[in-house]
Amino acid sequence: MDLSVCVTDEQYDAWRAVRLVVEPASRTQSLQEIRAEDSPERLLLLAVDEGHVVGCGIAKKGETAGGFVMPRVLPEHRRRGVGSALLHRLADHCGDLGLTSVSTGVEDEGALAFAERFGFVEVDREVEQVRAVGVEPAPGAPPEGVVVVEASRRPGLWGACFETFGREVLADFALHSPLEITAGQWNADWCGDPMWLALLGDEVIGCAGLIRDADRPGRAENSLTAVSRAWRGRGVASHLKRLTLHWAAQHGLEEVYTWTQDGNASMRRLNEHLGYVTTRSSITVSRPLPLTI
Repeated sequence: MDLSVCVTDEQYDAWRAVRLVVEPASRTQSLQEIRAEDSPERLLLLAVDEGHVVGCGIAKKGETAGGFVMPRVLPEHRRRGVGSALLHRLADHCGDLGLTSVSTGVEDEGALAFAERFGFVEVDREVEQVRAVGVEPAPGAPPEGVVVVEASRRPGLWGACFETFGREVLADFALHSPLEITAGQWNADWCGDPMWLALLGDEVIGCAGLIRDADRPGRAENSLTAVSRAWRGRGVASHLKRLTLHWAAQHGLEEVYTWTQDGNASMRRLNEHLGYVTTRSSITVSRPLPLTI
């Protein structure tokens, strides 16, 4: 078996193909999106056995402290050492970046058992909530004093709100370790398409949006839904999420889904109130580096 670093478009397409099989219910980035994130800090691997792709993996600096790794193996090639080989190579890459710990996500008992065998322990959980799109009326007026605009109509406003709105809402994520997001990452990766911004004057106080799945055109993921502390509990988040559902219905989407931290009870309740149904959970597991097992 050979572990190859992805460089060519053909290799990236093969990497995407494995992810689509292993995680069919999750959105996979397009080739263009993957290319846009090319960096010496990120490693994409293909596992190839006798000319056949049998798995893939990713390693990079995590959005929380430490590194993030994810080995993926096609079902028919599991329990043959492919996952172990991928995991060791990915963990070594994170160690080479000077990181002292590494985390990953697992969604089933087999994956959890594999992770625990290598010394990973649970540190967080999140749940997926899914909403079937039907006839979705436009929401009423936003709370008094608030104006809602599409981010595309106010170029530069999303990036400009990072130091005020962005840092505040990111600090309030219910995670085991604080998010470590740069202004560049905020501007490039955290804005949906479409994305709605709730404004008080020119100040962003809330946001919500969607990210469509090109591989499953009838489906989209909710991008960041967040409201500044002073405006929580005043109907801003509900208004914005109803806007996303109305847009989804107007554009032929059949389903939207979101991942919410298990500790974010208020957002989970809002989603349930809006008709979202919890479908599955993901466990974040972590361990120190180096990986010696």
